[in-house]
Amino acid sequence: MKTYCIKRHQTLPTGLDQAWRFFSDPANLRLITPPWLNFTITSGVPDAIYPGLIISYRIRPIGGVAVPWVSEITHVQAPHYFVDEQRSGPYRFWHHQHHLKAARGGVDVLDIVHYRLPLGVIGMAVHDMWVQRRLDEIFRFRYHALARHFD
Repeated sequence: MKTYCIKRHQTLPTGLDQAWRFFSDPANLRLITPPWLNFTITSGVPDAIYPGLIISYRIRPIGGVAVPWVSEITHVQAPHYFVDEQRSGPYRFWHHQHHLKAARGGVDVLDIVHYRLPLGVIGMAVHDMWVQRRLDEIFRFRYHALARHFD
């Protein structure tokens, strides 16, 4: 079973504390998720993340079919780093690291996602035909949404 990796980097013109406040508030996920995913948080969420926080949400990635997703925030080192891991959802495995680092001109944001799909060879074929392109679109949307938000 293949593990895939996505790495995305962006420098935002803001301070580290302001960036951390934005990224550590689960409600802001809706601002950086493409509208075509119809993203909805279905659990209550606090204003800031903490280790052990469970977040339930729903996406509709294919023809309006609702897909539930449950994530756990497993590591938090404010204001520099946190990890969310899928506990149930569309992937066999999803581990998303969010890194923030003060830099000249703002804050460097680095996302590192490791993921696996279910269904073995079929999952790999679906990845090559559809999933990889969709994830690229999602992270491209996120990049532009963050640039607009912090502009």
